[in-house]
Amino acid sequence: MKRSFINEKIEQGVAFLEDMGFFLPPFLYWSEADWQKKGPEYDEIRKCMLGWDITDFGWEDYDNIGLLVITIRNGIHESEEYDKPYCEKALIVRDKQVTPMHFHHFKMEDIINRGGADLVIELYNADDKNELAQTPVLARVDGRRFEVPAGTKIRLKPGESITLQPRLYHTFRAEGDMALIGEVSKVNDDNIDNYFLKAPSRFPSIEEDAPKQYFLFSDHPSV
Repeated sequence: MKRSFINEKIEQGVAFLEDMGFFLPPFLYWSEADWQKKGPEYDEIRKCMLGWDITDFGWEDYDNIGLLVITIRNGIHESEEYDKPYCEKALIVRDKQVTPMHFHHFKMEDIINRGGADLVIELYNADDKNELAQTPVLARVDGRRFEVPAGTKIRLKPGESITLQPRLYHTFRAEGDMALIGEVSKVNDDNIDNYFLKAPSRFPSIEEDAPKQYFLFSDHPSV
């Protein structure tokens, strides 16, 4: 992905968040020059992977297969220093933009439609070979538990949410417009906890064709 493209998509995301009345911590707007002045007192942001994250999952087709993520709070597994046991994210999903089928090894999460378009999420259990099982899926939607057939698509309207347990395959997309999606979960580590059925890469390679307008969490090691 080109840095100029990343800047553009985050700028569009910022405008959408403003329209939705959703406010972010100040560090999401710090420049590279700002970060170079920040000392170890800000290491929780750096080490817990807080901040902007954008991905096309290696497909190089972001508008159709991709996701814009803001990690607002997080901890680190088995860390005494960064011992938060929870994570909060905001996801910006474009109309018909797909997040590929995947599950998490450890993380349980709530996916919440905070506003905008509907979110459609498709569910499968994972079998012992990490393939899509054809067994019934336990769905947990806003406190209601019920079984659905494998591959069922559940539509979440603004205000609705679903709980996803570990090893539950899911893929989702917005329908009708952009959607602001909240994620509240156990500690998140995108380096080790994601298993994609088919996706070349969780993190894209970046072509630095323009200055960094917004700082990705993956930019921190370069500072």
